[in-house]
Amino acid sequence: MSSDSLLTLASTRRLSTNHLLLGNPDAFALSSPGIPSHHRRVKASNSPPAPTLPLPFIYLTVCLCGAAVMIVEILGAKLLAPYVGTSHFVWTAQIAVTLLALSIGYQVGGWLADRAKSPNPLYAAIGLAAVHLAIDAVVVEKVAYTFLGMSLPAATLIMAMVLFFLPLFLLAMTGPFLTRAVTRSVESVGSNAGRVAAISTGGSFAGTVLVGYVLIPLFPNSRILAFTALLLALLCGVYAMLRKKQAGGVAVIALMGLLLAGAATASPAFPTVAGTKILFEGNSNFGQLQVAEMNANRRLYLNDYLVQNTFDPVRKESVSMFTWSLEAFARSYTPELRSALCIGMGVGIVPMRLARSGVNVDVIEINPAVVPVAQQFFDFDPTKLHLNIGDGRQFLNANHEKYDAIVLDAFLGDSSPSHLMTIEAFRAMRDHLNPDGVLVINSFCSFDQGRDFFAASLHGTLKAAFTKVEIHAAGNGNVFFLATPAKELILRHEPDY
Repeated sequence: MSSDSLLTLASTRRLSTNHLLLGNPDAFALSSPGIPSHHRRVKASNSPPAPTLPLPFIYLTVCLCGAAVMIVEILGAKLLAPYVGTSHFVWTAQIAVTLLALSIGYQVGGWLADRAKSPNPLYAAIGLAAVHLAIDAVVVEKVAYTFLGMSLPAATLIMAMVLFFLPLFLLAMTGPFLTRAVTRSVESVGSNAGRVAAISTGGSFAGTVLVGYVLIPLFPNSRILAFTALLLALLCGVYAMLRKKQAGGVAVIALMGLLLAGAATASPAFPTVAGTKILFEGNSNFGQLQVAEMNANRRLYLNDYLVQNTFDPVRKESVSMFTWSLEAFARSYTPELRSALCIGMGVGIVPMRLARSGVNVDVIEINPAVVPVAQQFFDFDPTKLHLNIGDGRQFLNANHEKYDAIVLDAFLGDSSPSHLMTIEAFRAMRDHLNPDGVLVINSFCSFDQGRDFFAASLHGTLKAAFTKVEIHAAGNGNVFFLATPAKELILRHEPDY
């Protein structure tokens, strides 16, 4: 075969590929000599027609869907936290379900792109994702309570599947579908795939930053999910307007999504607390905060719907036993309590009692949103002590002060921050105590056989870091661990029980 013939053949093959991508249904003949006659007529695949949507709108779709995926992934764990906590099981389940949904969604999106005549199926899928998310914003609590009787790993995985798999799967179809829609020739497949992937990932980055640093501290989690559904439904509505009569089904789904998302934003953002008057509700980076009043002398502080403390606003005193115990043990097991470090301020009741009695108090609190709540509703005055906003472990590593007592009460319900419960963390606390100082820990654990793992583990870890360790159990779930670097843990003053 001559070089001219080879050139003609290469040119013709490139032309045939372009015809295939452009979706030309007509048969065409290869003109090069030497090609068998049964190879001369090729039928093109059923490719979608050239996009009738503006490219900026297509790229906007890719960006918004990428952002929505990350918002749903992060919010999913936050929405489940009030019911199953924030352990690694919750995040493992959420990440696993997200990856599974994306994997299947990519495959189905590519398959659909090779067969669809228009983008209608894709935007219908996005609209259905909006509908599902709007419903999720309202039914999270009911779904969570349905599976709470199961083991924690199984419950978190099933909750994440029921609530978030389908919308994530539907949103994942966007990338491969629109890559095919904007690709008109084989020469541009790589650049178009890279561009769509880059825009989608850029949207995911924006969604991650937006939800993590801006939206969560300002709005309830259910509201953010409803806003996300509303945005996706609006996107489908704009598509239906661009396509007019060719997208009637998408318009119906978009309208349904808009109505459900609107209803979700209007529904209560927090569960009600029976028999109480709600004084405050707000979100934060570390849970949803509520202040409820049962009567004139009983006020509740809740974090992620769990009661963290009770307070008498008339007497300006706590009516929770554990707050009195933390202060009493710190005083009773030290020769003279002159300085104290509180890791976790709660609503400031224990630090304020210590400070008002003349103790020099340092407080490290990770959640800045708690401070104004404590000031407004629980008589907290940050000018009476030294308040630091940050993580307790980081504070211990950066600070070199010595204390007569360290009070560790950084727990949410019965959930313990693992990085504050390690041998290394306890050794750092030991190094911040005076030779006869004491560490007082409030925890929530059981001594029943088969349920005593946490208590035994905490006791063993403390013994690896301190010379003496004692346990005081209140009989209602609250368990107090006391530890000292001294040779003996001596009860120097009888607590006022």
